[in-house]
Amino acid sequence: MTKEKIKIVNGVVLEALPNTTFKVRLDETEEEALTHLSGKMRKFRIKVLVGDKVQVVFSQYGGVGRIIKRL
Repeated sequence: MTKEKIKIVNGVVLEALPNTTFKVRLDETEEEALTHLSGKMRKFRIKVLVGDKVQVVFSQYGGVGRIIKRL
């Protein structure tokens, strides 16, 4: 079994949606992605607001990204 490289990209939060879901504009491709907060950010109640720069991880299967760090 080989591990795939985890894709980490930076972006800016455009819109806050219900249930800790956010729309993020990615820096590299200038496209919008749907993301949610990681468990550690929820646990320690780190607030993410519109306009914040964040790091997003995408799984190898695609779909919704996960915000792992607020920059």
